[in-house]
Amino acid sequence: MNREVLAIRHVHFEDLGSLELVLGERGRPVRYLDVGVARIEAPNPVGASLMVVLGGPISATDDALYPTLAPLLSLIEKRISAGLPTLGICLGAQLIARALGARVYPAAQAELGWAPLTLTDAGRASPLRHLDGAHTSMLHWHGDTFDLPANATRLASTPTCENQAFAWGDHVLGLQCHPEIRTDRFEPWLIGNANELSGHGIDARQLRADTARYGPALEAAGCRMFGEWLDQVETKV
Repeated sequence: MNREVLAIRHVHFEDLGSLELVLGERGRPVRYLDVGVARIEAPNPVGASLMVVLGGPISATDDALYPTLAPLLSLIEKRISAGLPTLGICLGAQLIARALGARVYPAAQAELGWAPLTLTDAGRASPLRHLDGAHTSMLHWHGDTFDLPANATRLASTPTCENQAFAWGDHVLGLQCHPEIRTDRFEPWLIGNANELSGHGIDARQLRADTARYGPALEAAGCRMFGEWLDQVETKV
């Protein structure tokens, strides 16, 4: 059985983060496909045991500006149709929602910083129970949002973003938020997004301090969530 994990990466510092530690402990090799460097058309959609579509600063609807989006959507659609485990984080979740026919659009306000999740009943009965706001805060970094795809189950929300997490079937998980963040590797996020932070009037010093405060608990909770989700989809990988 192929145990390789394919991670679609848009910018280098938005990688699998703490989730990669879980995969390493389980002996699951990771292959990154860097968008704009490698060809999106190259991977076999059903070749990897797990595919993770990571975040990035572009919009999931910017097809005219970024020609990598159309083949990536096709890859996601084929993957989901095959019934294979697929995880999307931030932009990745937006792309999965779009591949499932949902609308992706600018949010009423950007959500950038730390705030706890509120889980639905379904969320509390899922691996996301580890990410409940009673246990940990959560990092958010997005300006777009999406409608809940048809036949999807909402798992978590925040006051400014109704669809923070959703499940579709038993093999697809979309996370608008960032449970993968690692405290010791957060500085590149601040440097790489300096203009965005300035544009929103956010002080990098405060965000750095918040991450030092909340990050370690989220790392532990994120690893527990991801490990439990992997256990649930293990029969498919």
